[in-house]
Amino acid sequence: MTTIHSRLVSSPIGVFDSGVGGLSVWREIVRLLPHEATLYLADQARAPYGERPSTEVEALTHAAVAWLLGQGAKLIVIACNTASAAALTSLRRRWPDTPIVGMEPAVKPASQATKTGHVGVLATPGTLRASRFSHLVERFANGVQVHTLMGTGLVEMVERNELTGSEIEAKVRDIFSPVQNIPIDHLVLGCTHYPFLSETLQRVLGEGVVLVDPAPAVARQTQRVLQQRALQKNDGQPGPWRFVTTGELASFTESVWILVGDGMDDDARAISFQCVEVSSSPMPIA
Repeated sequence: MTTIHSRLVSSPIGVFDSGVGGLSVWREIVRLLPHEATLYLADQARAPYGERPSTEVEALTHAAVAWLLGQGAKLIVIACNTASAAALTSLRRRWPDTPIVGMEPAVKPASQATKTGHVGVLATPGTLRASRFSHLVERFANGVQVHTLMGTGLVEMVERNELTGSEIEAKVRDIFSPVQNIPIDHLVLGCTHYPFLSETLQRVLGEGVVLVDPAPAVARQTQRVLQQRALQKNDGQPGPWRFVTTGELASFTESVWILVGDGMDDDARAISFQCVEVSSSPMPIA
C-alpha cells in the first residue's frame, strides 16, 4: 500500500446533519466500523432544515460537504433526509470522484413487510415535498397505502434533549391523531432525529407498530462503498472521533454524550469537540 493511499485509508468518514439527529446514523456506522476515524458536522447555527426552501438546504449542504472535504474526509454521509432530498444529486455531480452516501425514507422495506397494507412515514416537510420521496412511493409502495405525517416540532425537541415525558408524548399523540383509526403496522422514521424518540413513539403507537429506522442500512452501504474503493480501515487501531458544530459548543457536547455517550467509553480513542464556522455562501452549484 502506498503512503498516499495509507494516509487516505486513515482519513475520517465525514458525517453531516443539520443537528444532532445524524448521530443516530453515526452510531450505526461506528458499531459496524469500529476502527474508522469519523468527523461529525452539525450545522446547528442554521438548524432545523425541514422548513427551509430546498434551494437553501441544497446550498447549505454543499457548503458543509466542501468543509468536510477540506478537512480530509474520504467519504461523505449525508445523515439527513431533508439534505439528501435537496442536494444528493447535485453533490454527486459536483464531486463525481468523492463517495457520497445519502438517506431516503425506508418506504421499500416497510411496504414489503406490512401485513395490513398501511404504512406510515413520519418526516419533515422538506422530505415529504421532495420529488425524491414521491418517486419512492411510486416505485415501491405497490398498492400499499402510505400515510404521511409531518413531525412538526420533534426535531427541536430532540435538539433540546427532550426525548421522553408528558410534553413530547402529547406532541406525538397530536401528530398521529389523524391516523389513529388506520391500521398502520409499520412506521418509517423519515428523519434521523426520530430514532432518539423510539421509546416515546412505541409507547404512543403500541408494540404492534414496527419502527423502521434506515440507519443500519446506511451503515452497511457505507461499509460496502469503503470496501469497493479499498478505503476501509482494518489496522485494529481505533481512529479518532471528532464532533463539530456551527452552534453552541457546550449544549452540543452535552447532547452528544446524552444521545450516544453509552458507546463512547473507549479509553484508547481520541474524542474531541469543536465549534467552527462554515460559510453559508458556497461556490455556485454546477
